[in-house]
Amino acid sequence: MRFASPYSWWLTAALLGLVILSAYRSYAGSGLRLSIQRRWVLGGLRVTVLVLLLALLARPVRLEPVEFPRAVVPVLLDRSRSMGIADVDGVSRFEAGVALIRDQLEPVLRDDVELATWSFGDTLEPFDPALQRPDAGRTDLAAALTAIRDRYRDRQIAGIVVVSDGGITDGRDWTHRSGPPVFPIAIGARTPLRDREVRDLTVGPVFAAGSFIELAVSVASHGFEAQSFELRVLEDGELIQTLEIDPPAGGGVVRRMIPVSPRQTSTSQYTVAIPIEESELVSGNNEQSVLVPPPERPRRLLFIEGAPGYEHSFLKRVLHDDAGLEIDAVIQKGQNDRGERTFYVQGHAERTQALASGYPETREALFAYDAVILANAEETLLRPAQIEMTRDFVSERGGGLLVMGARSFAARGLWETELVSVLPLEPAARIGPDDYRWSRLEGMPHRVEVTQEGEGHPIMRLADDAAVTRERWSTLSTLGNVVPAGAIRPGAAVLATGTADGGETRPVVAVQRFGFGRAMVFTGEASWRWQMLMPSTDDTYERYWRQAARWLSAGALDPVRLLIEGGRAAGDPWRMDVLVVDDLFEAVADAEVRVTLTEPTGQVRSFAATPVTGAFGQYAVEVTPDMTGRHDVSVEVMRGTDRLGQVGQAVLVGGTDPELTDARRHDQVLGRMAHATGGRSINAGEFEELSGLVQAEVFDVPPPAVHDAWNTIWVFGFVVVALAGEWGFRRRWGLR
Repeated sequence: MRFASPYSWWLTAALLGLVILSAYRSYAGSGLRLSIQRRWVLGGLRVTVLVLLLALLARPVRLEPVEFPRAVVPVLLDRSRSMGIADVDGVSRFEAGVALIRDQLEPVLRDDVELATWSFGDTLEPFDPALQRPDAGRTDLAAALTAIRDRYRDRQIAGIVVVSDGGITDGRDWTHRSGPPVFPIAIGARTPLRDREVRDLTVGPVFAAGSFIELAVSVASHGFEAQSFELRVLEDGELIQTLEIDPPAGGGVVRRMIPVSPRQTSTSQYTVAIPIEESELVSGNNEQSVLVPPPERPRRLLFIEGAPGYEHSFLKRVLHDDAGLEIDAVIQKGQNDRGERTFYVQGHAERTQALASGYPETREALFAYDAVILANAEETLLRPAQIEMTRDFVSERGGGLLVMGARSFAARGLWETELVSVLPLEPAARIGPDDYRWSRLEGMPHRVEVTQEGEGHPIMRLADDAAVTRERWSTLSTLGNVVPAGAIRPGAAVLATGTADGGETRPVVAVQRFGFGRAMVFTGEASWRWQMLMPSTDDTYERYWRQAARWLSAGALDPVRLLIEGGRAAGDPWRMDVLVVDDLFEAVADAEVRVTLTEPTGQVRSFAATPVTGAFGQYAVEVTPDMTGRHDVSVEVMRGTDRLGQVGQAVLVGGTDPELTDARRHDQVLGRMAHATGGRSINAGEFEELSGLVQAEVFDVPPPAVHDAWNTIWVFGFVVVALAGEWGFRRRWGLR
């Protein structure tokens, strides 16, 4: 026992002196007729009570040692499928990890801390070497660490040891983490052994019927030197293409763009596969698959001609013959007897009524299109309100805008309007208040040359090989003229230029993104020469203009859009976002969004998407698919009794195996995790150092628990008994 508020030695002595003096004056020196024994009894009781009261004022306390369990070090062993790769001295990574924990970690750490071995994959489980195998489909280390911290929340965790190959597939960010330090031990071969794999496979959306899309595939070869191999492309299980891949001499990743034409009425499944070699260490990463939905609705184009022209006739014929496009055309003819402008309108009946006065008058009428082509359009063709509406059409609607024809760029052309800010090129320099230096359009043939940016652009590409594309463009007939333009805007790109004999080089095709939409200018004249002056087998003219129209209209948004992220493997959650706008493309915040999921077995599940806070018109829901195969997602959007739209999408789960993709050892991933948690990576031979690092994290033994010793019934009773005894003896011996 000790005192919580002890007196100093001199104060203690002074107080004891006062107590003894008080007792002496009360009984020894009072002149009372008492015997010496009775005086000592009464004085002793008085001293006892006063000393006890002084002691209670110093707060006596009782110290009790605290039972403190040993610090624990959880050891997490990765049991995902990638740990089954046998690249550690002929045994699997999982088996090597079991032996490492048993033979090296436990002897070093078990005397200092309590070891608790767990295994993790898609879930965290107690480790049982007799039952567990490396068969988990995911490596969710973030969830495992969270579960461990929760399980030992009442214990001191001196550190967490992770034995893994670093193939983490949880998709988490390790830059900001808290909690005990993590000490990863990387396991597996440091360099890739003999293996060929399809590293990645993606595909762009199909916007229109008859479109060729490209499968973007990345393949890797390790341990085979520069030996070439075969890459097969299958459509719904049927072989449609075979490519010969020549990898770099030192191994590495090779990327290819493979054009395919998907079916027009149903979803196609494309598989890219590498034949398995007998000597390959991993065979589960030799193929990947993706789903390609059928084409969307035809893209709607509005073609506005300020004046008729040969160029426009050829161009409209090409676009009209494209099954993936619907074109409405308006030609300004002149004026009637009353001085009013007249127009010749061709197109679909449900839309042409809004074109009677030329350009659409309302946002609803204009926003019904996906792209607008303005050819030889002067500034008087569009009123300021229509110019502003067109800017919104590109930036908010996501529509495309193409400006072409010399009159569009001449004095009193569109470059005199606010629409110039949408275009990728600045206006040409002036030489006078009302005159452009190029307003006299004398003929000056130009050879067309594709730029480096244009070689791979969807508008200009004429072949899979950039050199072939460049050669085909260089052999085309010359343009009749190229209108000069100013500087290219920041973020824009020039895809092709025109060069006259002995003249300057001028941009012919330039593009840029503006808001959600796309803008393009074509400054050339007489591109119909590419058709009429070339052999009948040359399709450059048709291909170029169709590709341009599809690229322009591809970004146009529909009133209801579905975006799905994640869910590549069974058990991975999907994040489904639904974006909803009305006919004016204004966000709808009060819609009812119902998502229906049809699983491969035919079972149907339904979910309600909820509004996303701070994002008007955006609704979201998370779903976790339980099985591999094709899943069909359908979204219906209602506002009261009005149906705003419906959209569907097919999603393939299990088309790739993230666990076996890039199945080498990932030291960098484990290193980032260690750095973020305050730990460090541990290499072979550093386990004694690991013991020191763990011990440094162990807290000191906590101080004993302090309990007050004065506030007990026994102390109170003793004081009462002493006071009562003194009073009783006084009364018995004749004292008051």
